[in-house]
Amino acid sequence: MVEDFEPFRRSVASILQKRTELQIICEVADGMDAVQKAEELRPDLILLDIGLPKLNGIEAARRIRQLAPLSKILFVSQESSADVVDEAFATGASGYLIKTDAGRDLLTAVDAVLRGERFVSKRFANYSLARASNAGASEDLRSNGDFGPRQQKLQIVGRHEVGFYSDDQGLLDHVTQFIGAALKAGNAAVVIATHSHREVLLSRLQTYGLNIEEAIEQGRYVSLDAAAVFSTFMVNGMPDPVRFLRHFDGLITNAAKAAKGEHSRVTIFGEGVHLLWAQGNPEGAIQVEKLADQLAKTHTVDILCGYCLGDVQGGMDRQVYQRICAEHSVVYSR
Repeated sequence: MVEDFEPFRRSVASILQKRTELQIICEVADGMDAVQKAEELRPDLILLDIGLPKLNGIEAARRIRQLAPLSKILFVSQESSADVVDEAFATGASGYLIKTDAGRDLLTAVDAVLRGERFVSKRFANYSLARASNAGASEDLRSNGDFGPRQQKLQIVGRHEVGFYSDDQGLLDHVTQFIGAALKAGNAAVVIATHSHREVLLSRLQTYGLNIEEAIEQGRYVSLDAAAVFSTFMVNGMPDPVRFLRHFDGLITNAAKAAKGEHSRVTIFGEGVHLLWAQGNPEGAIQVEKLADQLAKTHTVDILCGYCLGDVQGGMDRQVYQRICAEHSVVYSR
């Protein structure tokens, strides 16, 4: 298993441990170690992230295929660019799973790859593996269902996820990885948070190995005050849909222009919904979540909403928690 974000690595390990016939024989956190251990251990299967330090997953896969040609490779990454998926399969990999689908589809993907089949996450409906075919791929493409005509293009959908954190440390750890990975991939990132969180995040991203000043100058990194942003569309404690969608459509469009690559995405972290809930307005937060879900259906965005439960005495009402979760495709709890 090759993954530099330890919490996700632990999550994957817990899923794999449900199968007694599967054994994790090595865990590493960078691409160079992955190549070395692949040659040394010759595992049946390698789960490989793309955004790795020292050597990215694509280049690591190319070297692994030369040194351990019998080891199958399943990419497990949050990258959902068509070019990246093509490059992944062009290395000779057997599968591509989006990280947010891992809780549901990891074991299905592992089973398919070990059977000699190909697997891609279900969100890549109607995807054509033209470049993988050119690389000599012959196995059938599987994704827990049929795809339709192979010549059709990739249809990328947005993501709308939520994280519930016990403290600021957990929130900042996750958001640093979420935003940092996006910027490393050339995507644009928008942070809508409190002043203190924005300051800490900026410092963390600089130590994450990013030229954050350059990203700001390019317009790829935009940091905004959550209360100020929400004041532009909140009316009597509720979001005005027209104002909300107009504001974020402009924000996303401008950020997308600064992103690198033809299929770049815009990544957004927001905790304005936390502020509404903490101020005793959970209904306002839920209505904002509903509108954010619309954004994810109409824009190429990856949205993470954050709630720091430890900041509010008494925590979150169970019914409110369930209604918020219902508006998201993935729920993190840390």
